[in-house]
Amino acid sequence: MSPEPLIHWPDPLLELLGFVAAFLSSGAVGFRLSALRGMDAGPEAEERAFAIRSARRAAWLGVVGAAVGAVTLAQRLLELAASRHLTVAGLLASRPIIAMQVSLLVLALLGFLFATGGRRSGWWIAAVGVLVSPVRSVFFGQLDKIVNPVHQLAGGLWIGTLFMLIALGIAPVLVAPLSTDRRGALAARMVNQFSPLALGSAAVLAVFGVITAWTHLKKLDALWTTPYGYALIAKLCVVAGVVALGAWNWRRQKPRLGTEAGAIALRRSATAELALAGVVLVLTAVLVSLPSPR
Repeated sequence: MSPEPLIHWPDPLLELLGFVAAFLSSGAVGFRLSALRGMDAGPEAEERAFAIRSARRAAWLGVVGAAVGAVTLAQRLLELAASRHLTVAGLLASRPIIAMQVSLLVLALLGFLFATGGRRSGWWIAAVGVLVSPVRSVFFGQLDKIVNPVHQLAGGLWIGTLFMLIALGIAPVLVAPLSTDRRGALAARMVNQFSPLALGSAAVLAVFGVITAWTHLKKLDALWTTPYGYALIAKLCVVAGVVALGAWNWRRQKPRLGTEAGAIALRRSATAELALAGVVLVLTAVLVSLPSPR
């Protein structure tokens, strides 16, 4: 009799797809409400036009994230309903917490769609859907079930927003029809407005990451005696690289902002940070697909 495989494919791929979808949604919200905050109402016409374009592009990526999240959630609901010999409608009727998750996802999708048309209210609607969903267990007295979702949300608000900042903020502003000084100033403003969110999210990510790891490991020696522990060590090594690059960008690159050269240097180092973060997502998808140590 062959042994039970550690990983059932394509579970890691589905997990990775879900992570990417969540990071696009939370990153879009973080980018609009932090990096672009107030820029669409500034006194400079070029600045307003840039902010509006960037916000709409972020909203479309948010739509993609919410739509992909809806597809992966539908797949899981079908599997869960089949395992309980229920229809999806019956499952939603019997599990209010899942019905709330579906409702919040639909709310986020609608909010992003409104935001693609330039409606500011759409961003607040999307923010409610994206930010409330990870803590929905609180409304049902299930505090122990918020650890993993909050951990994922914090990662999305840090890395997802950083991706939006580089792809939709700094990269476009460097080729915008503006003077060199204005390019540097706009890049500096976006980074400075994003920094508090990045620092806060990184702190929450670290705290909830420790809680998540301990909850699954159960005992310390499982870290070096089980496949789950090996995968966790690999993830932590890459996470250390992400944190080191983030610290470098914050302490060394951020003070250089204000010029076009400083923005170019930050874009280069932040791209490396995002590349390592992508490796972390892949390792996390494998990690959550492994059985927890007994």
